[in-house]
Amino acid sequence: METTLYFLIVICFLAGLMDAAVGGGGLLQIPGMFNVLPPNTPVPTVLGVGKVASFSGTFTATWQYVRKIAVPWKMLLPAAILAFAMSYLGAKSAAYFPVQYMKPAMLAVMVAMFLYTFFKKDLGQTARTAALTRRELFWGLFFGALIGFYDGIFGPGTGSLLAFVFVRFYGYDFLAASASAKVINTTTNLAALTFFIPNGHVVWTWALPLAAANLFGGIIGARLAIRGGTKFLRYGFMVLLCLFIGKFARDLVV
Repeated sequence: METTLYFLIVICFLAGLMDAAVGGGGLLQIPGMFNVLPPNTPVPTVLGVGKVASFSGTFTATWQYVRKIAVPWKMLLPAAILAFAMSYLGAKSAAYFPVQYMKPAMLAVMVAMFLYTFFKKDLGQTARTAALTRRELFWGLFFGALIGFYDGIFGPGTGSLLAFVFVRFYGYDFLAASASAKVINTTTNLAALTFFIPNGHVVWTWALPLAAANLFGGIIGARLAIRGGTKFLRYGFMVLLCLFIGKFARDLVV
């Protein structure tokens, strides 16, 4: 088990780095945990331990971002609260929701997002200076609720969806969009923990070292993103979308 833990620490460090820099750390962390942990480990335990690690890294990355990047708190705070509630509701509803229809739908969404970002070269490259309108504040609540529910019931690609919304519909650059997405992502991860922890799905002897690894990865990833700027994040965002497209397509074929 000691060797297994070392492998998991490396996986969670890299997942934290990837998630903070461009998002999508769950693409690496969740499959890695399922492959490395003993086969008889209950699925809720794997997910619960993974959420503890993810929350640690996401929270740290969020702190790194908001210290240096201006984010629209007036919209983010109520949207984050609503996303928290909807994420918890999504987790509770997962057993009754036809999740098998999510993958083809998300594949189509990710392909559309990639093509739009690829052909619109200036997307997310200019910082927004105008104040948010009431209409935009309302839509922020709507998107927070919708994506929060999706995160609770299914999950993969949540950060990418949030970042794209902030870039496409609000005109933020990729750096501000990534910072804003991390704020909401932190609350949806916390919502999942309010379900996993009370129900005994977290093995703390695994979760604590993995959370520390994800945390350090989050620190380094956020610093890389801030230094790399919007161009780095645009390319990273498209690479991440390619990974998601490949994963969803493979899951549908296999």
